[in-house]
Amino acid sequence: MSGFKSDFLHTLSERGFIHQISDESGLDELFRKEIVTAYIGFDPTAPSLHAGGLIQIMMLHWMQATGHQPISLMGGGTGMVGDPSFKDEARQLMTPATIEANIASIKTVFSNYLTYGDGPKDALMINNADWLLGINYLEFLRDVGRHFSVNRMLSFDSVKTRLDREQSLSFLEFNYMILQAYDFVELHKRTGCRLQMGGSDQWGNIINGIDLGHRMGTPQLYALTSPLLTTASGAKMGKSVNGAIWLNPDMLSAYDFWQYWRNTEDADVTRFLKLYTTLPMAEIERLSKLGGSEINEVKKILATEITAMLHGRSAAEQAAETARKTFEEGALADNLPSVEIPTAELEAGLGLLTLIVRAGLAASNGEARRHVQGGAVRINDEAVSDERRLIGIGDVTADNVVKLSLGKKKHILVRPA
Repeated sequence: MSGFKSDFLHTLSERGFIHQISDESGLDELFRKEIVTAYIGFDPTAPSLHAGGLIQIMMLHWMQATGHQPISLMGGGTGMVGDPSFKDEARQLMTPATIEANIASIKTVFSNYLTYGDGPKDALMINNADWLLGINYLEFLRDVGRHFSVNRMLSFDSVKTRLDREQSLSFLEFNYMILQAYDFVELHKRTGCRLQMGGSDQWGNIINGIDLGHRMGTPQLYALTSPLLTTASGAKMGKSVNGAIWLNPDMLSAYDFWQYWRNTEDADVTRFLKLYTTLPMAEIERLSKLGGSEINEVKKILATEITAMLHGRSAAEQAAETARKTFEEGALADNLPSVEIPTAELEAGLGLLTLIVRAGLAASNGEARRHVQGGAVRINDEAVSDERRLIGIGDVTADNVVKLSLGKKKHILVRPA
């Protein structure tokens, strides 16, 4: 049992969200006596967040669920600089137009987890470009820059790692932590925000904001970080062999999202139920006791619950049903992922290795060849061992598709176009 008395910190603690807190008893007391406003910043480096960012979104969700006010802060201003934390080299600079387009796309996911509005507990969506783009450089240096010690900034792990490897850290990137610290102070001024949350790699940046607030006269501000997650086998969360597990449905289907969670390693199931679903702890406790073949049923529950929060309950159940038909009945479900190939190419005959790469089941012909040689590839449920095999019109079934399978769990419908 956690020693926290406030609903929010107790919930976060028992579900495994907490890595570090700057002042546990002070923050616990604050959550007990008032409605607290807290924020997490999101970098608009792509048109969608991926599953690695879900832990942050769930922290904001639990904040609102326990009666407090979450802020999702979009980094429209800081995105023009790029967070150098623990990166080996500078990020590619994005144009303002790309940043705006990414933010517009990223925003769409949040309303599945948070309720936005004007009430005291309604979530706020704020863009730090609102204040950062209008900064007067000299005034900012004098009012804010004077509070920062370069010696101290150089001692932060996020900066030190880069310098220790003798990799260049530009002055532009060096400014990122000053801007992030200033965001915390500015958000307090605008919304009364007292807490910044983030992944454990953000600890130094958040503490910077607390120190700046202290020097600029804010009340006590607080930091809370979550553990940086890897799977039981050490893989980074949110990445799969086929690339990032995007949250936006136009970048990854509900079915593929469901499949990612269905393939969770046995050792991660209970932890992921706590972090990524809203199932009550008693129910998670019950499910965590199931073992053997029953763990596959628990994985389906995990996948369906996580997918339902993001894509809606009916899409999640449809994904589960598609998987059941495909894997348990061998049926050809219409909503399996598909790829269109021009009919002319199929009439001429398309090389098997080329098709496997085009369908996204391998990154290269060499990888595709290894899959074929390993006996993992099937066409219309029949194993294929000839890597020079051509796929043609004769392979198109009565359903007007060719079913291309890799192993037991990956199926793509090839449709003539």
